[in-house]
This record gives sequence, structure tokens and C-alpha cells, in this order.
Amino acid sequence: MDAEILFIGYVESEIKSIQEAPLQEFENAPTAILKIKPEFAKAAADLKAGDRIIILTWMHLSDRKELNTHPRNDPNAKLTGIFSTRSPNRPNPIGMHETEITALLPLNRIQVAMLEVLDGTPVIDIKPVL
Repeated sequence: MDAEILFIGYVESEIKSIQEAPLQEFENAPTAILKIKPEFAKAAADLKAGDRIIILTWMHLSDRKELNTHPRNDPNAKLTGIFSTRSPNRPNPIGMHETEITALLPLNRIQVAMLEVLDGTPVIDIKPVL
């Protein structure tokens, strides 16, 4: 069985390359913008500044064939299966990012704190932190 994923928007970020991206959001990740497509604007209507959210992204530049890696890109670390890591390289490169909404901006744009994602990364979903 196959599934279809609808991208609800895209990330606008100062991070332009994989080499610039921090490994985790708490490692100096910049503020970013979620640009929500107009057809999904109503789904974001009740979000507000201060909300803690989880953003699911499609890490479109990932290596989908990589099945093991050296954690934190450390060549001295033990080779580890990617399902035991936060590596973006995986069969289905879904990113999960917990952050906070810092502002709601015009044109269906949501500003968030600390997002370690490349500019142009597709957004799959936004969920509240419970």
C-alpha cells in the first residue's frame, strides 16, 4: 500500500545548505518561518504566539538509501542503524521538530524559534505539544 503526502507549506530559513544546519534545534538553530499554503490557512487559524508545536517536515535532500550512520557525523562513533538515531537520512525522511511559535505574520506565515531545517524544506504537518 502506498500513501500520498500533501505538503501544507514550506520553511523559509537562513540555513541554505546541509553543512550550515545544526544537528539539533537547541544547537544555535535560527528563527524560521513556516509559509502555509493558502488552501491550508484555516487549519492554522487557532495557532497563536507562545504555542509549543511539533513540526513534521519532509527532508527532501536526504539520502533515502542510507540504513546506518555514525551518530552526530562522528567517524569514531560506532556505526548505528538509522532508526536508533535522529539522522535525516532514512527511507522516509520525516523530520520532527519541537519549537515555539513566536509570531503570526501576514500571508499565512508563522514565525517559529529554533528550527534546524533548510530553506525550502516542505512542511507535512503541525501538531500541538500536549
